[in-house]
Amino acid sequence: MTLLIMITLTSISLLLAAAETIPTTLDGPFKPLTRRFEPSLRRGSDDLPMDHPRLRKRNVSSDFPEQIALALSTPTSMWVSWVTGDAIVGKDVKPLDPSSIASEVWYGKEKGNYMLKKKGNATVYSQLYPFDGLLNYTSGIIHHVLIDGLEPETRYYYRCGDSSAPAMSEEISFETLPLPSKDAYPHRIAFVGDLGLTSNTTTTIDHLMENDPSLVIIVGDLTYANQYHTIGGKGVPCFSCSFPDAPIRETYQPRWDAWGRFMEPLTSKVPTMVIEGNHEIEPQASGITFKSYSERFAVPASESGSNSNFYYSFDAGGVHFVMLGAYVDYNHTGLQYAWLKEDLSKVDRAVTPWLVATMHPPWYNSYSSHYQEFECMRQEMEELLYQYRVDIVFAGHVHAYERMNRIYNYTLLE
Repeated sequence: MTLLIMITLTSISLLLAAAETIPTTLDGPFKPLTRRFEPSLRRGSDDLPMDHPRLRKRNVSSDFPEQIALALSTPTSMWVSWVTGDAIVGKDVKPLDPSSIASEVWYGKEKGNYMLKKKGNATVYSQLYPFDGLLNYTSGIIHHVLIDGLEPETRYYYRCGDSSAPAMSEEISFETLPLPSKDAYPHRIAFVGDLGLTSNTTTTIDHLMENDPSLVIIVGDLTYANQYHTIGGKGVPCFSCSFPDAPIRETYQPRWDAWGRFMEPLTSKVPTMVIEGNHEIEPQASGITFKSYSERFAVPASESGSNSNFYYSFDAGGVHFVMLGAYVDYNHTGLQYAWLKEDLSKVDRAVTPWLVATMHPPWYNSYSSHYQEFECMRQEMEELLYQYRVDIVFAGHVHAYERMNRIYNYTLLE
């Protein structure tokens, strides 16, 4: 199930329906209120098949870029990422050579006139399952190029790929965001979570694109590749319950490639910022986790003083975002907490009046299955967010829409 929230920061309006019977957080955290979802409202959430037109590899040559995506770096720079080559699934897989093809972006402010060129880096990753009957995966070549010198609120045209192959993408364009300022904001920001690749996903993303956002934020659980077996068959939500003797929970990594293709019409034109969810953990036998998430997405970690792709921050006009990692150490003695405290202390509310935090699991929700699931994280970090007066917190995970009154430590704030 997907959840989409669209916010126009320049003219926020809240429609509140007042009634004495509507429960509030004053009713206490001891009795979560859950209303059963009406099954008749479910409009076909079956997963899209791998041969769906929006999931298939479109280019005949493996050298041509696909899965193109943008991500903010600084107010004057942008990450451009894409994939070339063919991923391999099998018992014995040999990684592709990242140096076999160049990583280039040509860009400029006029169609067909690319005054600036940048080169970047490439990588590959493998998801390995050294057990009888399970298959391994090695990715295509994943490219990340940082383009800089960008002017605010300006449309740029770009192509990415390897000009010597030749294998450059078609021309695509994007518009930069305004510089940090109390008087300048993105036109529209879309928040979405728990996307997957279902028929509901198509409705959600199509609706999102029709509304022309300036920025997209995905609050975790992207592909649900971990609900599949390595051979591609659909698994079950509770893998350990159904297969208690299985050596490890499997994934079908080609779902990541399919997701990148599906999202490209959006992500190649609008900067899209992500944070990890529980479905991105994807443990391997060696103990490695989050491999696909870590390699596929460029985020402004070092730009924001973070040493990890699991938590970072960035500015979008008059909004400062902090993206928090719920599946890495959040203890008050840990690196993420120290980074968050330092980051929040540097926020100038005269420049970025809005302070927004995101994470995958909500600290407060009324869904019984996830109620107080991340109470430990709340106890470690909530005081810090309260101290620095964070305005809004966005989360996903519960697959339903719910909004709260202003609340701190289970106490309703006036």
